[in-house]
Amino acid sequence: MRKARLLNRETSGAVPRIGWAARVREAGAPLAIRPYRLHFTARLLSWTGSAVSPIALAFAVLRIGGGAGALGLVLAASVVPQILLLLVGGVVADRLSRARVMVWSNIVCAVAEGLAVVLLWSGEARVWHLVLMSGVCGAASAFFAPAAGGIVKEVVPAELRHAANALLKIGQNTVKVGGPALGGVLVGVFGSAWAIGWDALTFAASAALFARIDLKPGPVKVRAGFLADLREGWDDFRSRRWLWVMVVQGALVVPVWLAGYQLLGPVYGERFLGGAGSWGLVISGFTAGLVAGAAVALVWRPRLVGRVVCAGTGSLALPLAAMAAGAPLPVLVAAAAAAGTGLAVSMTVWSGLVQERIPADRLSRALSYSTLGQLVPVPVGYLIAGPVSRAVGVRATLAGGALVILLAAVVPLLIRQVRALAMATGQVAQDGEPVPADTAEVSARLPR
Repeated sequence: MRKARLLNRETSGAVPRIGWAARVREAGAPLAIRPYRLHFTARLLSWTGSAVSPIALAFAVLRIGGGAGALGLVLAASVVPQILLLLVGGVVADRLSRARVMVWSNIVCAVAEGLAVVLLWSGEARVWHLVLMSGVCGAASAFFAPAAGGIVKEVVPAELRHAANALLKIGQNTVKVGGPALGGVLVGVFGSAWAIGWDALTFAASAALFARIDLKPGPVKVRAGFLADLREGWDDFRSRRWLWVMVVQGALVVPVWLAGYQLLGPVYGERFLGGAGSWGLVISGFTAGLVAGAAVALVWRPRLVGRVVCAGTGSLALPLAAMAAGAPLPVLVAAAAAAGTGLAVSMTVWSGLVQERIPADRLSRALSYSTLGQLVPVPVGYLIAGPVSRAVGVRATLAGGALVILLAAVVPLLIRQVRALAMATGQVAQDGEPVPADTAEVSARLPR
């Protein structure tokens, strides 16, 4: 009987195991693909600008006489256009060349920030100028994000997409480690205008790199009109139960996490940890976890994606629970690092699953609906976190947030389709797409 079971395993199409050493060697394979290499370099360059931009923008507002209210307007101006235009951006990215959409989005941001820099240098800048600049860049982001999310599927073979997504996460998260410090140095030494100018320059340079990405023309599709494309994207989104269930999960978790970590976290640090220095250690722990998680995802390719994503989502409850329990600072830092690791792993494997299951000509619209669903509740979370914490206390609010995140992570696993969500392994994906061969089978074809 045992021999029969072993024989069945050998003949059932099981995926051969790939050693860790082989995975490490193959991790950088996507960089051998010129379009992906251009995309990766452009994104990395742009992230260095985006990392210094928030602190530069804050001090620019203060320099021209604005206060907290003015800064709030500037920040809100970048979010509202994204909410309003994300679905439009998804349709445009599916209709046109994604590389071209990314080029023009970056050019628009470069011009907007460049004009703001000129006004700051000349001493003529006003708060409304920065609000307008922030709004223009937010609108451009609504077109850029769906295009950038879909372009990896176009330029990277299916068997290398996991590594491609992980490399992008490593780059993004690594920049997050030193970006704020770099921004502080630039603002302190050169001034906020120069720091914003650096961001504008990275947008322009990224646009030049994106323009060099040569995409093969896709199959010609008869378009019935913009609204028809929008409706087709919605029908496709809601027809995939696994997708909208996980988006609902994100719509609950994202605002709770941001309100607990970004809004109430500094308050907790001030009241219970002794100030900004201790809270900075917590932030460093979370950021280090993001980098570590992306590195883990680069060499670890879990098949049961639904379970991994839910586990990574649930890890975000750890630092909120640690604060609610009054845990010592080292424990809180460790909890934040675990949360960052879980988040990076779950985001990387989720990106690969979405790219695998959703056809390229509908991917950007699916991503726009997904992003919108998670973005809309964020302002609500920010608005209610303050009053709730004043009514029941900061720790009780954090405890409630940890419970919401934990429930949101567990409940989708009660659905069999979510539990069974898996990367394909040489069979046919649920949505009818052919499944790529295993990485081991194509390694010999990779350029060395």
